Amino acid sequence: MADTAPLVSYKGFDKDWKCRGFQFAVGNEYTHKGDVKACESGFHACEYPLDVFGYYPPSTSIFAQVEQSGDLSKQSDDSKVASRQIRIVAQLSIAGLIKAAVDYTFSKALPVEPESPASATGTRGAASATGTRGAASATGDYSAASATGTRGAASATGYQGAASATGTRGAASATGTRGAASATGYQGAASATGTRGAASATGDYSAASATGTRGAASATGYQGAASATGEKSVAMASGYEGTAMAAEGCAIFLVYRDADYNIVHARASKVGQNGIEPGKFYKLTPTGEFQEVTNG
Repeated sequence: MADTAPLVSYKGFDKDWKCRGFQFAVGNEYTHKGDVKACESGFHACEYPLDVFGYYPPSTSIFAQVEQSGDLSKQSDDSKVASRQIRIVAQLSIAGLIKAAVDYTFSKALPVEPESPASATGTRGAASATGTRGAASATGDYSAASATGTRGAASATGYQGAASATGTRGAASATGTRGAASATGYQGAASATGTRGAASATGDYSAASATGTRGAASATGYQGAASATGEKSVAMASGYEGTAMAAEGCAIFLVYRDADYNIVHARASKVGQNGIEPGKFYKLTPTGEFQEVTNG
């Protein structure tokens, strides 16, 4: 189908900004010659930000906001869209991708009842959205937000707020001081940007990001990724084939599990020691050594 207005979507790449061997660059626009059909031909991206984890894992990939235009073709399995034109707008961190997922869900959530989606803006308020693609927002002090539906989003921006998203591909964001964000669904993502915040992602292929000072990011699911970019923060990946990344002055903790998920090795290091470099994801080898995660 043809569409004149650009579609804002999200795309994953390998660390060299390539997708299926095609070279991309931020700021550039590209045109596909030939048929445009989802999953077959054209430039592909996802309308829902976290759907990109199904194609590009967070530990070995780069993500960006893009604009798609011209002929568009959509599929029903997720929010993937094929397009004739694509423009690479800006690179996004995992935290930025999570914020985009929360914003996307809130923009799409339409009230079924006067109280839905749920929003609590007062001090010590609580918000809960349990429907599919629901949205919950708690912006007051001591607030809590919970979204349990598929692709739900929970956002707690107040002081000591807590956000929980338990649905598949849900997103939880806690931006207040000492806030906590938890995403337990498959391909979910949790982001804690406030000082001393905590982000926990327990679902498979999930991502946890802590960008605030003294934050903690924990990824316990299969092939989960934990990222700690705030000062004096810690990233922990304790699931099978988990990966962790941290900034200078931070620390990572990793475990190696065998095929039966038994813990064989556990190792921690401060960034700058034991060969650990800032801004790079690592995993443990079968012998318990740190190994940088690469595209291969």
